[in-house]
Amino acid sequence: MDTELLNTIPMFEVLNQEEKSSLALHFSLRRHAKNTVIISEGDETNSLYIILSGRVKVFLNDDSGKEVVLNVQDSGEYFGEVSLLDGDPRSASVMTLEDSQFAVLSKQDFIHVISQNPELSLSIIRGLTLRMRALSENVRSLALTDVYSRVAKVLNELAEEQPDGRRIVKEHLTYDNLANRIGASSKMVSRVMQELKKGNYIRKESQQIIIEQNLPSSW
Repeated sequence: MDTELLNTIPMFEVLNQEEKSSLALHFSLRRHAKNTVIISEGDETNSLYIILSGRVKVFLNDDSGKEVVLNVQDSGEYFGEVSLLDGDPRSASVMTLEDSQFAVLSKQDFIHVISQNPELSLSIIRGLTLRMRALSENVRSLALTDVYSRVAKVLNELAEEQPDGRRIVKEHLTYDNLANRIGASSKMVSRVMQELKKGNYIRKESQQIIIEQNLPSSW
C-alpha cells in the first residue's frame, strides 16, 4: 500500500513518516462494487477496514428484513475496530453505497501496530468516543423528536450548498432508505416528504433532492 494514502487518514496523523511507511506494508487493498455486504452481523472478527474511496452504511436487520441504519461513513473513516478490541463477533453489518476501495489490516497486525504505537491507541479511543456520542444523539432523536424533525435533520445534514445558493442532497434517498435511517415507517416518511413538496420546500431532480428554502423547525 502507498504510504501517501495513509497521509489522508486522520486516524494516522499521530504517526511520523517512518512509522507510516512501516505500517503501510501490512495493509492490503480491496475493491467492492456498490451494494456489496462486506461484513455481516455475527461474523468472526478478522480485519480493520479503512475507507479510501466510496461510502458505506452500518446497519442492523432482523429475520423479517426490517433494517435500521446506524451510521453512514465516507472516505477517511474506518470500521471494524470494536470487534478487534473486544474479540467478540461483528455487532453490525456493513454494505457499500457506491463502488468503494478499502485498506484492510488483519487482526494480528492491528494488535501488533497499536501495541507498538500508544499514540495510535489514543487516536482510536477518540474515534470510539465520537461514535458513542453520535449514537447517543441518535437515541435522543429517536426518543424525543417526531418523524418530521428526524427527516428534516437528515436532509439538512446531507445537503451540500451550491455556488448558486441552492442546497442539494446528492445521495439517492428512497423513502425506505430514509425510513431505515431515522427509525420510522416508509408511510410516515412519504407523508412528510409529500407535504414538503406541496409547501415548495423541496423538489426532486434527477434522483436528487433540491432544498428550495429553509425547512421549517416543526410541522
